[in-house]
Amino acid sequence: MAGKVLIYGGSGGIGAALARTLKAKGFGLHLVGRDAARLAAVADETGATSTQGDVTDETLFPRAAAEAGPALAGLAYAVGSITLKPLHRVSAADIKADFWLNAGAAALAVQAALPALKAHEGTASVVLFSSVAARQGFAAHVSVSLAKGAVEGLTLSLAAELAPKVRVNAIAPSLTKTPLAASLTSSPQMAGAIAGLHALPRLGEAQDSAGLAAFLLSPEADWITGQVIGVDGGRSTLRTKG
Repeated sequence: MAGKVLIYGGSGGIGAALARTLKAKGFGLHLVGRDAARLAAVADETGATSTQGDVTDETLFPRAAAEAGPALAGLAYAVGSITLKPLHRVSAADIKADFWLNAGAAALAVQAALPALKAHEGTASVVLFSSVAARQGFAAHVSVSLAKGAVEGLTLSLAAELAPKVRVNAIAPSLTKTPLAASLTSSPQMAGAIAGLHALPRLGEAQDSAGLAAFLLSPEADWITGQVIGVDGGRSTLRTKG
């Protein structure tokens, strides 16, 4: 076995796709999710152990780390939000919730798991999730862009602090077809319009990001740390139409 990976958000979307990919690569898994039924289904499918809970509960992190076991090859924090409001409609509660869910809870998840990550025989790996919106200016993305920008700062800080024992990288997807994004992707007209803004004109699939995350968590990526890597169809860097 390649070691065990702790996945927050492992009950759906990119987290569940990552669990399936890592299982195929021989990793052990411990999944954390809010929805008990979905979590149990993915855990049964992948042979994972699991912890049910919500990342808004600070007691979740030490509990999940303890239940995951004394040594971890990796941790992926695949929890996020998509709050799309113009500035005049953004509330203090929106900002606090997005910042905590995306960045604050990610920091505490790594903190709680750090002894187990350091106990891994080789170099352990942490993968966080940012967004193309952290580096591109999109209207009505104030709250989520603020939070995802914090994830990128957290990635660099942790990568510096935890080297060489723990590698830390982030993935920055563009719009991906997951349950979280259903309000944007369920309309064929809207989905098609957004897809057309990408140099590779489609929306992301969960497996697009899961494949890169699995690579970053593996020993094959042993000399990669402190990076924020886009999985975005070229959206962050390329303009093919005007």
